[in-house]
Amino acid sequence: MKRERRAYHLTSRIFLMAFFGILALLILIPLYALLLGTFKGGAELFVSGLNLDPTPEKLHLRAWRYLFTGVMSNGEYQPHDYFLWYRNSFMLVIVQGSLTLLISSMVAYGFSKYNFRGKNFLFLCVLLVMMIPLEILMLPMYTQINAMGMRDSYVGVMLPFLANMSAIFFFKQFLEGVPIDLLDAGRVDGCTEYGIFFRIIAPIMKPAYASIAVLVGMGAWNGLLWPLLVLSSMDNTPSPWA
Repeated sequence: MKRERRAYHLTSRIFLMAFFGILALLILIPLYALLLGTFKGGAELFVSGLNLDPTPEKLHLRAWRYLFTGVMSNGEYQPHDYFLWYRNSFMLVIVQGSLTLLISSMVAYGFSKYNFRGKNFLFLCVLLVMMIPLEILMLPMYTQINAMGMRDSYVGVMLPFLANMSAIFFFKQFLEGVPIDLLDAGRVDGCTEYGIFFRIIAPIMKPAYASIAVLVGMGAWNGLLWPLLVLSSMDNTPSPWA
């Protein structure tokens, strides 16, 4: 029996190692192709695309030199500041992500634990907005941001997305599993409504915060159309469309 168990565990380990090895290759190969593409010229990428061909004659450091010095392949100098643009993107991710998590979780907490007139109708509006593509909302959003004098500012970029409909829906479903008795106990102990949220609800929501933070952060980092529409100054340029 012991030999059979050892053979079984050994076989399962080999299978798991092979499975995760293949999975690692599937993840690393595209990353390798991207890294290899940075050592090739634009014409080569246009003709052949991203591939795994490491031919030494096709590899050079001109793209990296342009990134750090601004010197192009033809010797011309084109000033730019990629590090400033990446800093702008990091700032957007941190500030927009933090405010989105806070505001969306508070809205979801209100929907989940309070009863008020029009609650179901307002939550239905949340669900309806989730089904509307951003491209349809961009023009009225831009008109409103421009009328408020927030064009070419990070406030104009972040403000329309601080109440994230998907995050509100996710947080509300998560909070449905929190018993109302826990909130009543906090009120008996003298907590204010804000104290209940920050001292009781927020610690419970840490797993939900972690999950939504990834989605919100990716959305802020990969944002292209909306920042491209709102921002016009090169100093405010985020990295995705630099």
